Amino acid sequence: MLESIGKATTKALTATSALPNQNFAEPLTNVSVKSPTWLPSFFVVGPPRTGTSWIHEILRRHVNLPSAVKETRFFDTHFHRGLDWYEAYYQHASDRIRIGEIAPTYFASSTARERIAQLIPSAMIVCIFRHPVERLWSLYRLKSAYGMIHCNLENALVRDPELLESSKYASHLKAWQLAFGKQNVLATVYEDLCCGPQRFMDQLADFIGISRFSIADSDLRRVHQSDSLSYPRSYYRTRSATAVADWFKARRLGRLVTAFNGSPLRKYVIGGGPPFPEIPQGIVRHVCELLRPEVEELEALLNRDLSAWKSCDPIRS
Repeated sequence: MLESIGKATTKALTATSALPNQNFAEPLTNVSVKSPTWLPSFFVVGPPRTGTSWIHEILRRHVNLPSAVKETRFFDTHFHRGLDWYEAYYQHASDRIRIGEIAPTYFASSTARERIAQLIPSAMIVCIFRHPVERLWSLYRLKSAYGMIHCNLENALVRDPELLESSKYASHLKAWQLAFGKQNVLATVYEDLCCGPQRFMDQLADFIGISRFSIADSDLRRVHQSDSLSYPRSYYRTRSATAVADWFKARRLGRLVTAFNGSPLRKYVIGGGPPFPEIPQGIVRHVCELLRPEVEELEALLNRDLSAWKSCDPIRS
């Protein structure tokens, strides 16, 4: 099995094809060439499972972020809906406060990157890098819990290109730097967020141009919480619920999704199934070796020792 995975994942790591849902949207000519003043001035592009949800909760008190949802998915999925659709998420934004978006799915999307660069060429970009195998395992668990993946990790590595594509840290970082200039791209590390969240947010605030602020002790504790995701009790019910949620979000009805997630009904569609097993050590070694060149190049780009990311030791779930 690992041999077949190796061929497929090696091909995925060297391919330049777009991820799913990147190619169907309309070209940039579908929107105004002149950038409206309400557009975001910064994007936290992740990739996924690097603390972006926590950053969203902390940062939304100090900047204008999209209302009702964390991620609009405008530049990679909903671009064909036009700027009026996107603007509705910022209709209450104040022009005296920085406007931004937390958008981890944009990191590995060349389509999203190109559209942002054309529409907002001066945008500030924030990347957050995490132990690649640990992050990939976390992303697999999240997608499984929400019914987006219905197979074990071995098969998911072959079937879902995002798992490995979003792990090409150095390749995509260089692409963001090329599109926006190195001075407009902040490359950070997830371990710094966990070990020093106040220092991390101070750095982020300085970069996007807002005043520094203090993080409450209750928020600091949340950085270290581990998620309690499990397989769904019914894949088809969970997958259907996720599809319905996406339908509501596409129609700017994210508040209904948020309300549902905060209700007791959520437990009937999310979780309730068996716990996730430990990640197979064979997969750890295999993915670790596949991603080693990306990690080594990232070390050079960041001028930072990332030896721990190249270790094939067991990782935490």
